[in-house]
Amino acid sequence: MKSTDNTFSVEQAEDSSGFLLWQVTSLWQRKIRDSLKQYDLTHSQYVLLTCLHWLTLHGQDVTQIVLSSYSKIDPMTTSTVLRTLQQKGLIRRTEHSTDTRAKKIDITEKGKEIIKKAVVTVETADKEFFALLGDTTNKFNETLAALIDSGL
Repeated sequence: MKSTDNTFSVEQAEDSSGFLLWQVTSLWQRKIRDSLKQYDLTHSQYVLLTCLHWLTLHGQDVTQIVLSSYSKIDPMTTSTVLRTLQQKGLIRRTEHSTDTRAKKIDITEKGKEIIKKAVVTVETADKEFFALLGDTTNKFNETLAALIDSGL
């Protein structure tokens, strides 16, 4: 018997974009987490190390605030993860040349070595996971970018 409780605005859970996104994100994160085990990296560590490497390759001086903003990982979590990456010898922090309150963050040679391998592994996992999208991948990415740009 169908409930008369009208708590939800949808007839089926599958009609909720948020619930579907949650499920897809959970499945995708599990796949990525499994692929990163061999590198002893968590997903957050991978994201921050990848962003650091990307920004550095593109000539940007990177600070914790820059990384937090670029990755969309909150500043407190960014700080904690960077501390762990530093303990693992994958990054180093030095005095910033112009901002005495900030530390410049650099990827170490060990960090570069690991991230270059991990990126290949994650990109392969992404291709496998999102293969179902086929020719709609670019549109999907544009839609995700629009959601990000909207300032959620």
